[in-house]
Amino acid sequence: MTAPAPRVRRLTLGDFRSYPTLDCRFDSAMIALFGENGAGKTNLLEALSLFSPGRGLRRAELAGCARRDGAGGFAVSIEVEADGAAAQLGHGLTPSGERLFRIDRAPATSARAFADRLRVLWLTPAMDGLFSGPAGERRRYLDRLALGVDAEHGARANRLERALRNRNRLLEEGVADRRWLDAAEREIAALGVAVAAARRETVSRLAALIAAERDDASPFPWADVAIEGELERRLAEEPALAVEDWYRDELAASRRRDAAAGRTLIGPQASDLAVRHGPKNEAARACSTGEQKALLMGLTLAHARLVAAMTGQAPILLLDEVAAHFDVNRREALFQELETLGGQIWMTGADPLLFASLQGRAQLLRVTLGKVEEASPLPG
Repeated sequence: MTAPAPRVRRLTLGDFRSYPTLDCRFDSAMIALFGENGAGKTNLLEALSLFSPGRGLRRAELAGCARRDGAGGFAVSIEVEADGAAAQLGHGLTPSGERLFRIDRAPATSARAFADRLRVLWLTPAMDGLFSGPAGERRRYLDRLALGVDAEHGARANRLERALRNRNRLLEEGVADRRWLDAAEREIAALGVAVAAARRETVSRLAALIAAERDDASPFPWADVAIEGELERRLAEEPALAVEDWYRDELAASRRRDAAAGRTLIGPQASDLAVRHGPKNEAARACSTGEQKALLMGLTLAHARLVAAMTGQAPILLLDEVAAHFDVNRREALFQELETLGGQIWMTGADPLLFASLQGRAQLLRVTLGKVEEASPLPG
């Protein structure tokens, strides 16, 4: 049975980034946006990404999304259709800094409330160095993987981060009453195990899906993925409650060491995502730049299929400047792969010829400063 595929049919913006106002309609499962650098293509993807929990594909402060010459706030609204039913979703920021969420014009508590209507995934140029960059970037990516299938994961990860900061502060201040640290470490142990378990479950399911679909001849090589971390290793062998007890005891025993280091050294905040190029059996970080881009694209496609399988809902996929990475043959293979996902696909690129082969298969839109218009027929 095919997973429902939510589609954005209309997008309206008010004072968002480079757009004073915008009201644009869409009629396709695949949308290609092209225009000069700085025209506002990525701004459109960012507006959509904010319907997922977190700070969107740029990870920007929300106040920075407000138009520079505007009143200080912004508004974004979309009409989403799935299985013949339509819903209006909205989010925004008031000039005073209050974040607002709406579903069919009624207030919602947070972006997590949108998860029943749509799941949003993305791939951006900023992620190109994922495999060779710092572990913190891979942990952030790992949390995005988990968030795609579990809308509550982001809130748990944020609470864990706050709890860790609280413990670090107590250690730095040398709090004499052990009960404060005991309470902080109980909270960290519970949250840490929950975060580690969600990450491990997601990666385990992703690895199983990749193994079932692996094709050594694919232009987007399959990835061998695993988590490297003490909590995750123990969760594979012991019940969660036993791991939570162990972690709490370990935190208590390492107070002096962590105080000297200025941070908590053990836990999910120290884990890493290990990725290998499956067909070559080589660490992703040792692969060429082109191989890493293709591997990351393959991982993104696999994650989109996992989200559809686990949530019963094909995700909306935002691909910023992705087509320029690949030669003609691999680019056409990518378009064909995207069409099989079933969800709505949004792509951007500076060169319209990148999308010439999509005429008749996608909605092609030209983006100029503050405007989005139907494109004239492209040569090709």
